[in-house]
Amino acid sequence: MKIDLSGHRAIITGSGSGISRQVALVMAESGAEVAVVDINLDAAKETAESINQSGGVAKAFAVDVTSRQSIQSLRPEVEAGLGISDIIVNGAGWNVGAPFLSNEPDFIDKVIALNLMGNINMCHTFLPPLVEGGKRGWVVNVSSDAGRVGSLGETVYASAKGGVIAFTKSLAREMARHNINVNCVAPGPTDTPLLRMQPEKIQEALVRAIPFRRLGDPVEIANVVTFLASEQASYVTGQVISVSGGLTMVG
Repeated sequence: MKIDLSGHRAIITGSGSGISRQVALVMAESGAEVAVVDINLDAAKETAESINQSGGVAKAFAVDVTSRQSIQSLRPEVEAGLGISDIIVNGAGWNVGAPFLSNEPDFIDKVIALNLMGNINMCHTFLPPLVEGGKRGWVVNVSSDAGRVGSLGETVYASAKGGVIAFTKSLAREMARHNINVNCVAPGPTDTPLLRMQPEKIQEALVRAIPFRRLGDPVEIANVVTFLASEQASYVTGQVISVSGGLTMVG
């Protein structure tokens, strides 16, 4: 059955590029009106333009998810432009691989602020209109398999992504009474600009470690995110789904 998101409005952080951009494209193709949100407004505009040219509805907005004030200022802008978002996708993420003991304090703070606190502050800001209005809602947080099993050279990033998983499960328990589903997708190595910045040897090693012997395509993650934000997943909440080609199999 084709997923139909007609009549829904999705706000997707980090959707100027990478996995989140593909999420925006797939959700728009499924009928949702999309708030394309990114720290790079030009990139967000490119995604929104692509959606609009294909017959969808999208508007671009700038936000710095490391700033609570920036997120709080975003909500009235989105509501004025598109209305209340009943689908919240926290897809913004960032990291640079390095040994833990070489991480500078500012780097540690940024990784945690962007990968964990951004999720928390987005939900804290955008969920109240749904709860207060008694509206149905969906939250999909994008974590990482690094947050499930750890990752060499990504200790702080894995910690933040592990926090996203715990946040998802706890928030799902609180939001269930309000008929709001909260789930998490944990991508494995995916063919994105961020991954292509890694040394060639690391990319090759990742491919060898994946049972399917290839990187994930962003659309493969986007399809799972879109499913979790639909009525087809109406009885799914508090779950973490790895999309990693079998690299990580967690019981």
